[in-house]
Amino acid sequence: MAVHHHRDDPWRVRVDDERGRPCGAGVLLDDRHVLTCAHVVRYAGAAPGGTAPGGTAPGVRITSVACRPEWTATAHVAPGSWVHEDGTRRGDVALLELDEPAPCGTRTTLWKVPISGVRVSVYGFPEAEPYGIWTDAELAGAGGREGEWGLLRRLRSGDPWIERGYSGAGVVAREGEFEDHVIGMVVADYVNGDARAAWMLPTETVLSYLPRIAEFTGGDRADELGPYGSEPPGDVLGDPLRLALTQELTRLLHGGWAGTVVVGTGGTTGVGSSWLVRLVRTADPAARAGASDEELTEAPGDTVLGLGSIDAAYDARGRSVTEVCDYLSGRFGLGGGSAREVVRRLLRRRPPACVVVGGVDRAADPAALVRELLGPLALRARSRGMRLVLGFVDRPPDDLPYDVSLDPDPLHGAVSRRVTPAQTQAAVARLAAAEEKAARLHEEWGTRFFGAPRPPHAAAPRLRVRLAVARTTEPNPELAALHDEAVRAHDEAGRHERALRRMIRAYEDLVTALELHRVRAARFFGDEDRRLAELHAPAARALGTVPIDLTSAGALVRRYADEVDRRIEGG
Repeated sequence: MAVHHHRDDPWRVRVDDERGRPCGAGVLLDDRHVLTCAHVVRYAGAAPGGTAPGGTAPGVRITSVACRPEWTATAHVAPGSWVHEDGTRRGDVALLELDEPAPCGTRTTLWKVPISGVRVSVYGFPEAEPYGIWTDAELAGAGGREGEWGLLRRLRSGDPWIERGYSGAGVVAREGEFEDHVIGMVVADYVNGDARAAWMLPTETVLSYLPRIAEFTGGDRADELGPYGSEPPGDVLGDPLRLALTQELTRLLHGGWAGTVVVGTGGTTGVGSSWLVRLVRTADPAARAGASDEELTEAPGDTVLGLGSIDAAYDARGRSVTEVCDYLSGRFGLGGGSAREVVRRLLRRRPPACVVVGGVDRAADPAALVRELLGPLALRARSRGMRLVLGFVDRPPDDLPYDVSLDPDPLHGAVSRRVTPAQTQAAVARLAAAEEKAARLHEEWGTRFFGAPRPPHAAAPRLRVRLAVARTTEPNPELAALHDEAVRAHDEAGRHERALRRMIRAYEDLVTALELHRVRAARFFGDEDRRLAELHAPAARALGTVPIDLTSAGALVRRYADEVDRRIEGG
């Protein structure tokens, strides 16, 4: 009897119809079970209940492509394990049971992981390659307001691409902490002219449809933020304040914004956390399976996130620093370690992570959680491209660094004059434009200089939230307070921009002066003057090494310039 052995990725199998015609791919979970797409089973004529076009077949054939000797076995759909909603981006899963155990002995784990920005590979069986071929793609999340399929984006034009025959194939991460692990399953391809894409079902979504595969899954869920609490989930967005908070946080997490946003879920308003829980669930691959398309598409504008746009969400209430670290470590595959190690690896992660932590001030030791984990993340989130959302029942600590506050409490001021909603809205709009301009300038230049001023907290998001509430009741004295705060914050943004521009001008003047004196020196003494070269090199290095210390660089440039002047004037 031949000795059985595996090639790489022994879970790769082909799903054929009863005559041996290839219909798609599958993932061998163990010697009895294969995961594939429901429509692959339908192509094979073996859909349960006689729903397959052209009649029904008793089952399908499973053929190995990674085992030697190769084996073939018949299989049928496990009872209650076929989900297919034709014409939608939903479901499309089937669990097959082999009629006889496969002579393989392999056991495959499907991992629950973030689904954006990672290069992946899939092994399918296009018509021209019945024995299968690998192709590469990139996880791209999903930008739509419906469905639960994650987008796969083509990497290189001209390479083999996903087509019929790849459905049911395992999606394998090829970089990052989950490298070489199966993280989902291909469900469909898409071709529109030169644009090519495909979709996958993340492991969490597959598990929501097929709970019986839980024993074959690993990793932590994307959403551990907890239940809605005492607030009824049915009318979360019926309250103007909750709606405005949801829209503002959605706006931040949808675009290219990076940084730390602190969110109030208590205070004098008692707004609660139900709106935050709901928003996180619109991005959660598992929760999407339980939400209808109508629920997502008919929600008010800017209240639904793209699938997978939040990588991890955790409720810190009653939890220790170690428990929060353990969740983040498991979710991102960091392999454990201290809070310091979790901070270091999260800040270096590519693509940058999007993390929500709720109930921070109700943790087992809130001060330690902020000091050891969340504070260091918040301090560097913006410069590393990370998005960090921290929820507090009460006010956050004064020493916590952040970029945006969505404090739901009303603003109070000593003003008594009447301000119209239009005047306040115009002031907030001017502020938002000024803050966006200052943010772009800081993104381009702020991290290049040692001692550059940190941008002021962005005030426009919170003011937009309060304005949306204040406009529901007129006259409202808060409108005047909002107007004055917008004017004050606008002046602060202007001061930051002017201070940073002074540093930029100083840097450009130093660069110009260094080059001017280099050209003068070359004209008089040639490019090979050793003494001048020894003075020029450290000045050029100081102006090109980030972060640039303008004081030290200025001294080195002046030293070089003075020596050039002295040599020229001395003949």
